[in-house]
Amino acid sequence: MNETFALPFLWSKSLLITFILLVGCLNGKSKTYQKFSSDCMGTKFTILIDDLNRSNCQSAADAAFSKATFLNSIFSDYISNSEISRLSNSSHEGRPMNVSNELFEIIEYGQKLSEETDGAFDLTVGAASRLWRIARFRKRFPSEENLSNALSRIGHTHLSLDKTSKKIRILKPGVLLDLGGIAKGYTADRMLETIQGFGIKRCLIDAGGDLVIGQAPKGESGWKVKVGGKNHPDLPTLILSNCAVATSGDTNQFLEIDGQVYSHLINPRTAVGLMSRSQVTVIAGNGMTADSLASASLVLGFNDSAKIFEAYNIAAAYFVKNNNGKDYIFKFESKS
Repeated sequence: MNETFALPFLWSKSLLITFILLVGCLNGKSKTYQKFSSDCMGTKFTILIDDLNRSNCQSAADAAFSKATFLNSIFSDYISNSEISRLSNSSHEGRPMNVSNELFEIIEYGQKLSEETDGAFDLTVGAASRLWRIARFRKRFPSEENLSNALSRIGHTHLSLDKTSKKIRILKPGVLLDLGGIAKGYTADRMLETIQGFGIKRCLIDAGGDLVIGQAPKGESGWKVKVGGKNHPDLPTLILSNCAVATSGDTNQFLEIDGQVYSHLINPRTAVGLMSRSQVTVIAGNGMTADSLASASLVLGFNDSAKIFEAYNIAAAYFVKNNNGKDYIFKFESKS
């Protein structure tokens, strides 16, 4: 049986269709995978496992979905009592807050990437994210006063981290954290680790469009992944294993005012929705890196992103830029 399905990306970024994954027939030979799905982080997570032991696969999948639910209770700013929400609320107290190892790890990584990208990626973008959620609902551009206020609360320097005690202090009242550009990739990484703990190596995690890929199916060189959601001859189908793939883009959800299109994805440097009409797919060693760099790349653009890709050992990246209804493709491939 040859199965084809589209993978949506719906959590904070709400990008519809980033990948088409072809499974069940590789190299002309029929294969059957164990498939498990569950709703989490506002989208559907799917696990594919190449293993005949159904009982062990079920136990591994259940444990992985439990891990995703647990991490969502930490990372989601849609949950009022989540750990990230409580950390944001602590900004008004001005005191450091003890956080979990998971939250500290993801914020520490985000702080480093924010500094290295000169703010193109920033976990403190929450004030602007919420402002634009309202703008899209009302179909009205935010006021200059509200934009200025949101921008004043964005910046990695508003956070102070103590690695020894795992404490984080927000230095400016009203700073809101948003992990939408990194959390699904991180979660998929932890899900893969959980599954591997059951002795299962040949598997793939689809975290709503962010893919974290284990070893290749038995007898195959990898899993077949169609890059991007656009039918373009320069977007390849790849055979991948032991890596991660993430796509971010502003081509589907947007606000249009006076002929100008503003994405639901925010430029942390301006607090304004992106206007680039672009899509980026990044292939990296793990989900957290792929997810966060796909987010940052939309702000950086192709040339500046290429410098960051080299530093993070990115295997490949594919940019789709829409200009006057025509798509232009830019490719990055590692030199190593």
